[in-house]
Amino acid sequence: MFDLFISFFNIVLYQPLFNALVFLYGYLPGHDFGIAVIALTILIRLILYPLGTRGIRAQKALSKLQPKMKEIQEKFKNDKEKQAKAMMELYQKEKINPLSGCLPLLIQLPIIIALYRVFWKGFQPEQLSYLYSFIPNPGVINSTFLGLIDLSKSFIVKFNGQVEYYWPVIILALLAGALQFFQAKMLVPQAEKKTSTSPQFSDMMQKQMLYFFPAFTIFIVCSLPSAIGLYWVVFTLFAIIQQHFTLKPAKKDIICSDKKI
Repeated sequence: MFDLFISFFNIVLYQPLFNALVFLYGYLPGHDFGIAVIALTILIRLILYPLGTRGIRAQKALSKLQPKMKEIQEKFKNDKEKQAKAMMELYQKEKINPLSGCLPLLIQLPIIIALYRVFWKGFQPEQLSYLYSFIPNPGVINSTFLGLIDLSKSFIVKFNGQVEYYWPVIILALLAGALQFFQAKMLVPQAEKKTSTSPQFSDMMQKQMLYFFPAFTIFIVCSLPSAIGLYWVVFTLFAIIQQHFTLKPAKKDIICSDKKI
């Protein structure tokens, strides 16, 4: 059963991502591995664009429901069962899935695992056997980005039996964490102004997104090949731009409604 799962994972995720990366590496000008990673990241983000837009709108809708959610929590503060039932009825009435905002992240995790395998083992010559027949074999892949960063290395590198630290990974990790924080901050402030001192589930989720995820991102990026860090930076930067344009019409609608009043 486990072997079947591994085979399915390789066919559906690892092999397509590996072939796409090698294809981009071979055909993009300069044959820069970092540029190929950036191009692959943008391609993945474009494929996930509709899902990402849906998640952003769901998070925005949840922030607008804060007053009604607060009323339910105050009304049924002594009966958690009725409180949960009333919350579900509210979600159904407003046609909102409270977990849809996390769906893009859950889908991204298998992709990150597959990319981890690509960046960890993809530089080995034997991995080139996974290439499709129509993908040219590059022979040797140079893993540097702009001739400055070795994207195959993580923060801790063992060399000749000694532990060394590869500091460029820290820059990518901190940048990835900062972008993750900024992305969450674009949604959280509007909801925080309406919250009370009583703890709410949505508040806890927002605080986790705002503080926990960026810290977790820094830790993960430092632990994995720096190509993952470059992927995460570009992926999050694209998400910020998408989030800006997705939320922008809503802001215009608010301004127009204020003028009518």
